[in-house]
Amino acid sequence: MTVTIIGIGLIGGSMAIDLKKRHFADKIIAVDSNKLHSETAKSIGLVDDISNLEEGIRKADLIIIATPADVTLNILPDILNKINNQTVTDVSSTKYGICQLVKNHPKRKNFVAAHPMAGTEYSGPWAAISHLYDGKSVIICNHKESSEKALQETEDLYGALNMQIIHMEAKAHDIHAAYVSHISHISSFALALTVLEKEKNEKHIFNMAGGGFRSTVRLAKSSSEMWTPIFEQNYLNIVDVIDTYIEKLQLFKNGIINKNKNDIENLIKSANKIKRII
Repeated sequence: MTVTIIGIGLIGGSMAIDLKKRHFADKIIAVDSNKLHSETAKSIGLVDDISNLEEGIRKADLIIIATPADVTLNILPDILNKINNQTVTDVSSTKYGICQLVKNHPKRKNFVAAHPMAGTEYSGPWAAISHLYDGKSVIICNHKESSEKALQETEDLYGALNMQIIHMEAKAHDIHAAYVSHISHISSFALALTVLEKEKNEKHIFNMAGGGFRSTVRLAKSSSEMWTPIFEQNYLNIVDVIDTYIEKLQLFKNGIINKNKNDIENLIKSANKIKRII
């Protein structure tokens, strides 16, 4: 099995480590428009070889597109145009637009739309780590539009990464992702901006930051190149979630302004019910 990974950053690089270590892939080829990324991936041993897109497609049995969501939209049709019978899958955090884009493509059955629910706030091949995917979930969308061969190879790939496979329609995926992933990043970005605006002395931030602040603001270190396209592509669902989030913030604000202890306690106790889920 030769696997070509297009976009060799945190996500693609972490896949490369474990797919090779666990003997799913005999050879891994990196394709990346950023020469530093591809050369770094080769020099630190993430991949066996680097190549251009055409050669990477030609040599591959399976192709993983691990680029930002807007890049995936741009290159996916061309990749499907170039393949013979290889399987192509992606890792984008938005799925509906991608599935609609290639819905009528002649090679649609060769493509499996997937979203591994894993990552960190860091980016680039030097951020790649082993075991990133172990025990996490991967969402495979609109699986009936993929061939049995492509679906099986993709599920085998995620099986090698020790992921739990969940099937879901693309539109439903984007709604759920807005609630459990996208709003978390927006909240973290907003909190970081709030603190940086109000607290000009960065030394005080560093000295006073406890575990709660660090864990909440951790995602604010995430890459704008990755998250701006996600917000753009899933904007309707995200705006709906933001409206609900603002409504809940306003309830806390009203309770605090009015010094209404009962309202604040009830809000916190209602929020505590999340323990049943997480």
